[in-house]
Amino acid sequence: MREVDRPVTLAAVIGAHGVTGEVRLKLFGDGIASLKAHRAFNGGALTVAKLRDDGKGGAIARFAEITDRNGAEALRGTALTVPRSALPPLAEDEYYHADLLGLPAVSDAGMPLGVVVAVENFGAGDVLEVERADKSRFMVPMRADAVPEWNGERVVIDAIYAAS
Repeated sequence: MREVDRPVTLAAVIGAHGVTGEVRLKLFGDGIASLKAHRAFNGGALTVAKLRDDGKGGAIARFAEITDRNGAEALRGTALTVPRSALPPLAEDEYYHADLLGLPAVSDAGMPLGVVVAVENFGAGDVLEVERADKSRFMVPMRADAVPEWNGERVVIDAIYAAS
């Protein structure tokens, strides 16, 4: 079974906002609501003092530990993480991208295919990227016909999609 408390990235600091220490965030979850459920990030190193929607799909945050623009600029590129165990439980057939990364991929006949190295979304739904042992990669849509099964141990890929 995979580690339950590994850090999961919910957002990243993309720059300073104003002169009082606020930062602009790129969100990786389902909007600002996924961040508002948490008051502290990065093992308690950053505590949210204020958080608001930026109206452009991102967010503006103020952390108690950052009081000026220089401090905000120094955070550029910082990933905001929480322990996996802090995330809400999922409904059936839902998944967190972080739970799929690193899982072995096998064909529906049980043959090893590689390891899930990325979960992308280009607008039409999630796509798994699998790296084979020879370092070549292939992509599979995260749909029931292509990926009939996944759990915390492996991802099963229909042979038709694995042949690409």
